[in-house]
Amino acid sequence: MTSYEMLMLKGTYLAPYIQLATLLIGKTREGGGNMFRHQIDTMATLIDYGYIDSVLLKASLVHDVIEDIPDFNLNVLLSIDYESPAVYELVRQVTRNPGESKGEFLTRVRSSGSRNAKILKCADRISNMIALGFVISPEFISRYTGETVRYVYPIAEEVDKRMLGELESLVDSRRRYLSAIVAPPV
Repeated sequence: MTSYEMLMLKGTYLAPYIQLATLLIGKTREGGGNMFRHQIDTMATLIDYGYIDSVLLKASLVHDVIEDIPDFNLNVLLSIDYESPAVYELVRQVTRNPGESKGEFLTRVRSSGSRNAKILKCADRISNMIALGFVISPEFISRYTGETVRYVYPIAEEVDKRMLGELESLVDSRRRYLSAIVAPPV
């Protein structure tokens, strides 16, 4: 990303979305940390890959709010700014529906999600895979890496091969860890 492109972030007002994301402080993750930091990490991943679309960045900050805050008042999100309806629509695309399995959800994102929904899902999964380095459950790691290969690799292949490369590296790292704990060196 060029310096000029980074300046384009100058007119993007993220503070209200960051404030909304603070509702996730205290919501713990399997790998430690909390959901608020995950929202920030997801946005940082997008910026790292050169994505500066304001709706995409705003959605990354609140992408888990609807799913993880019981009785969340959608009007709060919808009244933040003029982009709120577009942010909400993007967040809905990357939110699991009640009763929807993880496989069904990821298949839906791949088949009918917008390009930005797919990019957001890849950044979200990169953040989740990094946090997976702190998970000690072999079953969880195995399931999550398998799910990433089966469902998220094809999404990344479609929208950003650089993200695919990072996901492949992260999956390889976690699978090497699993091999080491299953058959530790003598």
